[in-house]
Amino acid sequence: MTVRRDFQEPPRSRPDLVIGREDLFTSAREQLGRGGSVLLHGPAGIGKSTVLRALAADYGGADRTVLRCSATESESHLPFLALADLFGLVLDDVSGALPGAQRTALESALTGRGESTLQRDGLALRLAVLSALRVLAAKGPVLVVADDLQWLDAASAELLGFAARRLGDTPVQMLCAVRTEGQEYDRHLPASPPDTLAVRLGPLTRTQVSALLDHRGYTPLSRSTVRDIHRTSGGNPLFALELGRALAESPARPRPGEPLPVPTSLRALVLSRLEMLSDEARRTLLVASAGARPTLALLHAAGREHAEAETAQAAALGLLATDPEAPALRFAHPLISAALYAEAPAQERRAVHAALSTAASDPIERARHLALATTGTDPDVAARLAEAGALARDRGAPSVAASLGLLAARHTPADSAPSPDERRLHAAEDAITAGEADLARDIARDVLTRATVPTERVRAWMVVIEAAGQALGDVDAVFPQVLADAGDDPRLLAQVHYQLAWRGLVVEGDFAEARQEAAHAAELAARGGDRRTELMALSFQASTETLMGHPDAPVTVKRALREPQDPYVACHHNGAGSARFRWLIMSDQLPEARATITALLREVRRRGMVESEVHFLRFLADTELRSGHCGRALDLARESLRLARDSGIGEGASAMLASLAEASAGDVDRALALAREAADHAEVDGDQMYLSRALAALGYAQLVAGDPAATVRSLRRVRELEQGLGINDPGRGRWHGDLAEALVRIGEPGEAQDVIDTTRAHALRLGRQSVLAVLDRAEALVRAARGEHEAAVVRLTSVQDRLGRLGYGLEEARAAYALARLRAQAAAPRAGARPLPGPVSYDEAARLFRRCRALPWLRQVDAAATAGPAAVEPAAATPAVALDALEGLATMERQVASLVMEGATNREIAARLFISVKTVEATLTRVYRKLGIRSRVDIVRLAAGRRTT
Repeated sequence: MTVRRDFQEPPRSRPDLVIGREDLFTSAREQLGRGGSVLLHGPAGIGKSTVLRALAADYGGADRTVLRCSATESESHLPFLALADLFGLVLDDVSGALPGAQRTALESALTGRGESTLQRDGLALRLAVLSALRVLAAKGPVLVVADDLQWLDAASAELLGFAARRLGDTPVQMLCAVRTEGQEYDRHLPASPPDTLAVRLGPLTRTQVSALLDHRGYTPLSRSTVRDIHRTSGGNPLFALELGRALAESPARPRPGEPLPVPTSLRALVLSRLEMLSDEARRTLLVASAGARPTLALLHAAGREHAEAETAQAAALGLLATDPEAPALRFAHPLISAALYAEAPAQERRAVHAALSTAASDPIERARHLALATTGTDPDVAARLAEAGALARDRGAPSVAASLGLLAARHTPADSAPSPDERRLHAAEDAITAGEADLARDIARDVLTRATVPTERVRAWMVVIEAAGQALGDVDAVFPQVLADAGDDPRLLAQVHYQLAWRGLVVEGDFAEARQEAAHAAELAARGGDRRTELMALSFQASTETLMGHPDAPVTVKRALREPQDPYVACHHNGAGSARFRWLIMSDQLPEARATITALLREVRRRGMVESEVHFLRFLADTELRSGHCGRALDLARESLRLARDSGIGEGASAMLASLAEASAGDVDRALALAREAADHAEVDGDQMYLSRALAALGYAQLVAGDPAATVRSLRRVRELEQGLGINDPGRGRWHGDLAEALVRIGEPGEAQDVIDTTRAHALRLGRQSVLAVLDRAEALVRAARGEHEAAVVRLTSVQDRLGRLGYGLEEARAAYALARLRAQAAAPRAGARPLPGPVSYDEAARLFRRCRALPWLRQVDAAATAGPAAVEPAAATPAVALDALEGLATMERQVASLVMEGATNREIAARLFISVKTVEATLTRVYRKLGIRSRVDIVRLAAGRRTT
């Protein structure tokens, strides 16, 4: 191994020499050579930093940008220090290529000037780090070298992990080292790219320890002494070197069989060597150990007049690592600092913190030192800590804010305002923001054990509910308790019923219940004067009513848009503007919908609201897709999906819309994959509402891919889901016409007509003109399947004109294509068939699809035109006679039997129908009984026999 310069080295030392780690070093170097990343892990002193530096020197050449950081325990509570180490020297190179919001957030985080808030623009900061790495990677490969990952400040660690998980094929690699015991390294993997190779450094053998000691000049040592060193050190190279150094510096050598004249742990070694310091130098090092980022200037400000000489003495003893280019002092090993601090008397430690509370330049550090210098309660100290917590929150370090909040609560007198529990609840809310749900829940439940004020209790219960995330069913027992605590206070009750509205939707999948709770929450908030909660509840109610096809939806949208407005709610993706957009687009008001969502998108980009930007990009893509601007829709959908994956927000919904856009204007195979990805997201989240949207996208992609049987399977499931959810507005998913068309293609015109009739009733009631036109197009195909060709042509001609006037360009083109296919089918030579009026030409359909940039549809038109009239026949996945034999079966039984006819296995059937294998087996048993057969082979024979009759 290459020995680190943590302690003073003899001049003969060669830091590039690797001893005892050859195989490990080669494996890690090969991983880096393949473009992967490496995480070195092991206990303190095992040699991780040494191997890391050797790998970085070997792999990080002139053709790579190398970004480095090395954290210490004393720095871990301050946000963005590691980030500053990594990007401080390259900020000027990347800032010009970043969007404004991202550039501002990153510069504020690195310099400590201005504002960088996680609550307001935290996603912009996360994306800024990701974008900065991409900018650097565009100029050449990038290697991020991070040592002592366990001491990385929480904000920097979160940002690095965020970027690492989203780099994909970007040529950015990470080489990290982390201190671990056992195999606990896996909890650090989220901060590394997915392709990271975890390499554990284990203890050295006796032979390797002997070679290491010899290399460092600690000779001559007898074999028995080397054996004792190996045993006492446990093969830890740092411990072994320290034992060797102690022996080399000792005037008396131990006799064989005698214990080594040194303690058996690094801490003891450190304390032994600390005795060589003068008392003043030891006090100076104690100040340095308590500081977050100690410098000579800080030591002087804390009253250490001779800091230069005293730190030089410590460096000569190997207690401090010397780096002329680094202004901050660094202990040779974190344990040295920890041991020094732990051994100091409590009174001496408090005096050091008192000095640092005025000497430190950072207000967060000053407040922390003040708290550690103070015993008992002190309202002034508590106020300073609360102010520091707010500053940490604004800097985007909610976990630091939570810690400071708890310190503030500890120093707050019981009769103060705000009370200690109020400050604890602030800390709990910061913990929620930081993703520390367990901590937040523990704080809230602790407050609930003694809180008697209803406002505090309800606030604590809200933290418990928020901590549950999507698992609202896990906190069902909370709602009766929080309702009891809220009493008859309308302001408190409004918050509870707003959460109950989400519970009704997420847990119960009950739109009616969700609507009722949202309306009640809005009423209560209005009585209590809580305008923000009122507006959020009204927006939720409006969106729910729109999806339900409720007649009150337009009125509720108007109520949510009344003044006074709340700026946060106005442009939030669950706010009033978003509710209005949903109503407009489902009411066929495409130009106004486009103007509304474009304005909202512009505003959230100005504010740096990345989460809302993800959703509004998707909404605009949906609008453009309906308008027939398929190329533009595809660009927007891809942008939304990219941003969703970068930010970890709305990935399923963005994948669903991207699937629709890809099927219309891009790659159909990618559309199928994206739809399945969206369905997987929804299944994992237990989100039945978005599962129906994902399956609708899958059905559309399957239709474009020419697989009507698969389309029917997917969209039948959508129909069942939406009936169960109470979604009655066909303007929401617009899958009904696709299902009817696919049913016609597989020889099920009766079921197709039933879908059309049921959907038409809702569309007529709600005035959904474009849906009615699409249903008429599907009904024309039903009539053609029944031999009513002339009536079908008349209907399709009318439908094409209506869709064009409504502005639905893609649907207009599909009507033209259906009309051309119908005429081509009629032109094929058939006994007794009458030719239909009008030319047999695909030119109009091709023109319209070309105008839409609907490339997959255009390819279908080209194939149909090339094939000629005789080749154009309605697709059928299963012969009609075979289908006749299945008429007596229930819907699920018929689907399973049809898939058996195609040769699908039980597992394949389960996957395609989203049911379990056991359900498939039970269904087949019923099919056998109803058809009078014994096995799946008989189903296949039945189908084959029908084909030959």
